[in-house]
Amino acid sequence: MPKKRKIKQRKKTADALSLEKLPSTISKFYQTYKKQKEIDDLRKIKLQEREEAKNILQEKKKLSSRTEKIEKEEERLRLKDEELKQKESEIKLKEEEQRKKDEDLRLKDADLRRKDLDQNRRDKQLQLKTEEQKRKDIDLAVREEEQKRKEQKENRKKYKELKLKASYEEQLKNQEEVRIKEWERKFEEERRLEEKREELKAERIARKQQERTVLLEEKQNLPEEELVSRLENFETKHSKKN
Repeated sequence: MPKKRKIKQRKKTADALSLEKLPSTISKFYQTYKKQKEIDDLRKIKLQEREEAKNILQEKKKLSSRTEKIEKEEERLRLKDEELKQKESEIKLKEEEQRKKDEDLRLKDADLRRKDLDQNRRDKQLQLKTEEQKRKDIDLAVREEEQKRKEQKENRKKYKELKLKASYEEQLKNQEEVRIKEWERKFEEERRLEEKREELKAERIARKQQERTVLLEEKQNLPEEELVSRLENFETKHSKKN
């Protein structure tokens, strides 16, 4: 009988020692698990930050490409405007040359007419001289009036063409301004959304750190099993939010 009692006492002592070591083992396991979890969370945050930086870089490249296209289009329009001005100048020079040629022809024609009239006047009587000069003056006035009307018509046509051109250029300018304003609005909206996402992200991290601090402060007042359960629930909740 005494031998049996000794065996029972030794068994109870071994069980007591195992139970005393159990909290320390669980604590070490949990600390290892916790550190690994924090490393994984930091790795996820770094990956998210890299992805966001990559997206920002892509947006900057798109913005640079759009700006370059706008500058090229402005340069193209400027060159086109200079080309039109040059053509207008060439047209004016050609018109001036044509006017001089017409004037020369008119003078030659008038000279020929005068020669013919002189020849006719030599053959005609002196009394017809006044009447012939009158017809000549009337003819010249009619031609001058016709030339004047022709020039007025050409001027009205040129003015109308220039007015239509100016209206078209103004329309293109307004359309370009509308496109630029729309792009600026979208860019500002995207920037505000990005700032809002960064604020929410910072708030989640701060809230998570605060809740973790509270749990660690309560560690001394809670049983080990309840503390492990709360920490696991805390990690699961924040994993779902993220």
